[in-house]
Amino acid sequence: MNYDLNVWLNGKLIPWGKATVPLLSHGFSRASAIFEVFGTHVGPQGTMAFRMDEHLKRLMKSAELLEMDVAFSIEKLVEAIKTTVQENHIGKGLVKILAYWSEESVIQLILDTPLDVAIFTIPESQELALDNLKPISACVSKWRKIHPETVPVAAKACSHYLNGYLTRKDAKNRGFDIGIMLGTDGFLAEGSIESVFIVKDGVLITPPVGRVLSSITRMSILQAAPNIGIPVMESAITSDELYSADEIFIAHTGIKVLPVNLFENRKLQTPGPVTKKVMELFANIIHFEDNRFIDWFQKLT
Repeated sequence: MNYDLNVWLNGKLIPWGKATVPLLSHGFSRASAIFEVFGTHVGPQGTMAFRMDEHLKRLMKSAELLEMDVAFSIEKLVEAIKTTVQENHIGKGLVKILAYWSEESVIQLILDTPLDVAIFTIPESQELALDNLKPISACVSKWRKIHPETVPVAAKACSHYLNGYLTRKDAKNRGFDIGIMLGTDGFLAEGSIESVFIVKDGVLITPPVGRVLSSITRMSILQAAPNIGIPVMESAITSDELYSADEIFIAHTGIKVLPVNLFENRKLQTPGPVTKKVMELFANIIHFEDNRFIDWFQKLT
C-alpha cells in the first residue's frame, strides 16, 4: 500500500501505517462508518478536485440521515484535503474521506460522541486503473438492492456495501465483470458501486433517486448530457426495458462512463452512439477542454 504517504487524522498528519483503529471500535466492529470518494485531476492550475463541494455536502447529509455528527465542518475538511494533497504531492488520483467512531464498543450500539475523520489521498496506479475504458460484461444479480425503509439508502455508509459485495461476488462467480441489482420492487436499481444508465431510442434513462444512492457522477451526467443534445430521463426501469435496451453503461467516481458490451447473453454495440458522445464529453470535462463545466472543479494546490 501507500505507506510512504501521510494521512490526515483528526487534525494531524500521520504516517499511513499508523492510521488504524481498535478491532473492537464501533466503526469497525459495527460497520457504522460513512465515507466519500472523489477524483483529483491535473489541470492548468495544478491539482483540481472534481465536485468536492458536492461530495462534502453528501458526507454531511449521510451523517444527518444516520443521526451522526461529524467532528469537523465542511470548511475545515476542505482545508484538510488541500493540506493532505499538497503534503503527499498528489496529482491524478482519488481522495477518500472516512468518518467513523474509533471508540471501542462491545455491546453499546449508540454513541453520543462526534465521528472521527480520516482523509486519504491515493495516487493513480495500475490497481486504480482510472484510465481503463475497456467495455465490461454485466448480469442481473440474484441479490436485491436494500429497501429504503430498512436503512436510508441515500447515505453513503460502509455497511451498505455488503449488499454490493454480494452482488459483485455473484457476478464474478457467473463469469461476469459486474452485477446489476433490481430493487425489491423489481425495478432496476444500481450496481455494486455503479450507477446504471440505459439508452432507448436515443434517450438516456436512469432510475430516480429514492431507492439508489444519489451519485455525484450520475448527477453530473444528467446535468451535462443535455448540453450536447442528448435527452435525459429519470424513470423507473423494468427488467424488460433493461433487457431490451439499445445501450447500457455504468458510471462511478473512478471511471466516469464505462460501456457494457455483454449483458447476460446479449451482445451490445460498444460504445453505442449515445454512450460514445457521453464518454467524449466527460473525457473533455476531466481534461479541462470544456469550459462550460470548469466550476465543477476546486483547486487543491
